[in-house]
Amino acid sequence: MLPLEVIMNGSLNMLGYGLATLGPGLGVAWIFSSVINGTARQPEARGAMMGTAWIGFAVVEALAIIGIALAFVIQ
Repeated sequence: MLPLEVIMNGSLNMLGYGLATLGPGLGVAWIFSSVINGTARQPEARGAMMGTAWIGFAVVEALAIIGIALAFVIQ
């Protein structure tokens, strides 16, 4: 059986990662809601907005990937 501090350390890392994913999750939602709003206002600019949205999506998701890497590395 593992000591309690090892079990708690792993649990706290994953809890921290769960909280850290709230930021990227909200960021992705705001990016694409802005694209939908912009497309509704100006449909002909959809292509330019989608390109920018995908770049923003990649940058925001990189934060989530860094977060999970740190959750496993920091022990």
